[in-house]
Parts: sequence; structure tokens; C-alpha cells
Amino acid sequence: MSLWKRGTKPGTTVTPRGTTRPTKRAAWHRQEVAGLLGPGSGLCLDLCCGTGQYVAMLDGTGRQVVGLDRSIDQLRIAQRRAGPLIQGDAAQLPFADGTFDLVTAMWISTDVDDFAAVVAESARVLRPGGTLLIYGVHPCFNGPCVEGRDDGGQTVHPGYRIADWHREAPWWRPDGIRRRVGMRHVPLADLFMAVLAAGFVIERVGEHGAGPLPNALALTVRLPGRDGPPQRAGRGGGI
Repeated sequence: MSLWKRGTKPGTTVTPRGTTRPTKRAAWHRQEVAGLLGPGSGLCLDLCCGTGQYVAMLDGTGRQVVGLDRSIDQLRIAQRRAGPLIQGDAAQLPFADGTFDLVTAMWISTDVDDFAAVVAESARVLRPGGTLLIYGVHPCFNGPCVEGRDDGGQTVHPGYRIADWHREAPWWRPDGIRRRVGMRHVPLADLFMAVLAAGFVIERVGEHGAGPLPNALALTVRLPGRDGPPQRAGRGGGI
């Protein structure tokens, strides 16, 4: 079976070249994700892989990983970590139906125009019984309207219900990624509804972060059916 969706080809394919070390924060979350997934097999698609912070970890779980990102500049950095890597749109994936056993969507809800479309495309390219892991910004504690305090607490400003790109706010750090690339907000209810509308069954929900309040939300969801290779569940920590 062809990897590619009929009539489409990837915009650019980048081959691996060397390695580089992840940042300290990414390394912490990488351990969390590895624990959630556990060992497995089969093809894994790392959506919006960026600079490839998680590709090596995913490969280390026993899966064959394909990284995809829209930014060729990000992929040029990612190629020093792992591969294969492909330039493409997460909302219009170039892959055939039922290609992957696992799709990971990490830290992407704030970076895409239509998160529901990305989730629907993930469902399309997954095999029956396949898993989607969503791990990223916690909408309630780590959004564009959330201001961190020195004591570890947070102040939530008006704007939580605005499911759109948000304007730069005074409490965004001058050197933070929000100011560099912007931030889109997906309210918690919208995030769950995107998963359910795509036909997924929710298996586990977890809240993660090293501070007193969780800054990351994890959803492990599965398509009905058991045709794909068995995927052993990782450690707990969900609700």
C-alpha cells in the first residue's frame, strides 16, 4: 500500500543528518510523553514536529517515526536529530487513509488555524484501532489570557472563550514564544468536541507540569477497531 494520498506528494522530503540535544524543558516533557505511550511498534506520525524535539524519543519506543511540519526552516533543524521528515500541512495530510498506527500531536493546538481539521485528518490516516496522543498547552492554565505569577499562581484575564488567534498581551514575556509566533486558543470544550467529532474514543486524560498548576494537557484517544499492532498503555497519571 502506498504511503501517500492519491494525487498528492509531500512538498519537501528532508533526510536525517546528525543529532542535537533537546532543551531542558522539552526533555522533561519528552519523559512524560514516553511514559504515556510505552513501547510499541508500527508507523508513527509526529504532527507539526518542528525542530524534532520528540522524534528521537518516539523512535526509541520501537516505532518507525515520520515527522511532518509546515516550516522548512524548522525541518532543517530537525534533520540534525532524526527522520524521515516531510514538509506538509497538518490539516491536509499527504498520506493515504489508514497509514499510521500512532499519530502524535504535541504542542500544536496553539499553532494551527483549525485544530478540529487536524484531528479529523489524524483520524483519516490512522488504521482502525490506531491511537492519537494529544499533548500540549492546557487551555485552562496555559493560554493567551493566562498570566503567570511569581508565587506559582495564575491570573486568568478575559478572553478564555475566544477560540481564535489572540492579540499580544502585556503579560506575555518579552522573550517568549508567544510574542514571536503568536498564539491561538482552543477552549477545553472545543478541544474535546474536536476529538469526539472525529470518531475517537477517549481512553485517558492527564494533566502534566512540574509547577503547582498543570501547564500541559494529555489526551490519549483511539479509533474503534483493533486491526493495528497492539499498543501497550504507558503509565497512569490520568483521570
